[in-house]
Amino acid sequence: MRQSACLELAALCLWGLSAAGVAASLQGRGPNVQDFAVHVVASGNNQGLPFLVVDKVQARVWIFTAQGRTLGQSAALLGLALGDDSVPGIGERALESIRPEERTTPDGRFASHLGLNLQGQEVVWVDYDSGLSLHRAIVGLPQEHRAQRLASATPLDNRITYGCINVPALFFQQLVMPTLRSHGGIVYVLPETRPANQVFSFLLGVDVR
Repeated sequence: MRQSACLELAALCLWGLSAAGVAASLQGRGPNVQDFAVHVVASGNNQGLPFLVVDKVQARVWIFTAQGRTLGQSAALLGLALGDDSVPGIGERALESIRPEERTTPDGRFASHLGLNLQGQEVVWVDYDSGLSLHRAIVGLPQEHRAQRLASATPLDNRITYGCINVPALFFQQLVMPTLRSHGGIVYVLPETRPANQVFSFLLGVDVR
């Protein structure tokens, strides 16, 4: 994925039936993002840095100050395949070799920073080794309808990428870039197939809803 910095150029049609069907069964699952943010700050897990929370079930990205104040939120486009693990070595593979079921957005805590992709465009490198970044949504192929997916009221059509997290350009430019510009921040990607307290140790013994 890193070779093209997640600028997905292939048409993807498989999301429509399988991904949407499974995603529908996931609605309402996962921790409440505001509650999650409270525990991030209370535990000191963000190490005094601003942080982003990616809610894959709702297909949204939230951005918080280091103290946990909400700066904003936005719809997001995510990996085509449902799942919380990244395929080992996927960051070194050509996009055309990545199968639909491998196109996941992995969960976890990532110390992240702004950087440049191979086209010289600014992105947030979430996990550089696996080629996972958060960046402005690209136009893509006409049949992908990326702008329409971001604007739709449902998260069921937001699964389209090779794993990267796509957000509207204005959200990226006006909130993400200024917030992470100086010292970077932490990106938390919430799981969609397992409990959050299995992923984040600071939630052990905590009832996050």
